[in-house]
Amino acid sequence: MKNKVSARAHTNIALIKYWGKQDPDLIIPYNNSLSLTLEHFYTDTTVTFDDTLSEDTFFLNDQRINDKKVVHFLDIVRDKAQKNVFAKVESTNHVPTSAGLASSASAYAALALAASSAIGLQLTKRELSRLARRGSGSASRSIFGGLVEWEKGHNDEDSFAVPIEENVTWDIQMIAIMINSHEKEIDSRSGMQHSVDTSPFYHDWVKTTEQDLIDMKDAISKRDLAKVGQIAENNAMKMHATTLSANPSFTYFNPDSIRAMDAVKNLRKSGITCYFTMDAGPNVKIICSKAETPYILNKLSPLFGADNLLVAKPGPGATII
Repeated sequence: MKNKVSARAHTNIALIKYWGKQDPDLIIPYNNSLSLTLEHFYTDTTVTFDDTLSEDTFFLNDQRINDKKVVHFLDIVRDKAQKNVFAKVESTNHVPTSAGLASSASAYAALALAASSAIGLQLTKRELSRLARRGSGSASRSIFGGLVEWEKGHNDEDSFAVPIEENVTWDIQMIAIMINSHEKEIDSRSGMQHSVDTSPFYHDWVKTTEQDLIDMKDAISKRDLAKVGQIAENNAMKMHATTLSANPSFTYFNPDSIRAMDAVKNLRKSGITCYFTMDAGPNVKIICSKAETPYILNKLSPLFGADNLLVAKPGPGATII
């Protein structure tokens, strides 16, 4: 047996955050989340199952890496296919790795599609979403394009993402302010578990997020960019409040993150419709319209450098390439 398949998947940025697992092994979250898949950032992955191999190998950006999570994920794929064959995995990240730009979402969505196809599984998008979730929770959403909701479910069968609007035709996009492209000190898995375990605000955050999701879906249905931005910004800050209130506390902010957030607030004061969101990393994403993007870029370039401002429109779901 020697089967080779390549796939591409794009990152997504959550407008309603996922932060914390009820079941760390199956990656079942405490709350539903909602994201926008982005065109600019993506991962290309090639998987070759070859019965002449004696072990799994993984190459990221042409560098061999020993990654137990990738091997574990391949074990899940092998178990589903009932085939005992090793694989060579070659991945290229067109997004900074572990910098709060959802590289794990695109990585495991691409891996799920490439690996399942290469081993002979013919999975539906829902089944692919469930599979991708086992590698990274947010990867469940990157199977689909556009606006996507991850339904938390209660078990492996009913925790998957569903598209809300795959072909986004209204005026919404993001600007990523690349404050730091280096790997973060506290990875998402460790950070969210520490928040769940020690923050006195954690379960209140989950409770308020349920209403945020209802309000967000209503704002999306009305194409209300300002409301979408307001809800997303507030939801993100509540998530980060759980890291600041953890014991011991920690943060993904750095001084430039705060400077970027203040800059967005100042743009709003001048009449521009723009809002920020942040994930587990220092980089700030701005939710805005295509129409106002040139003005925003002009104002932020002197502060952060034009090369550090990356515009990302809504992107597609995972595909074979």
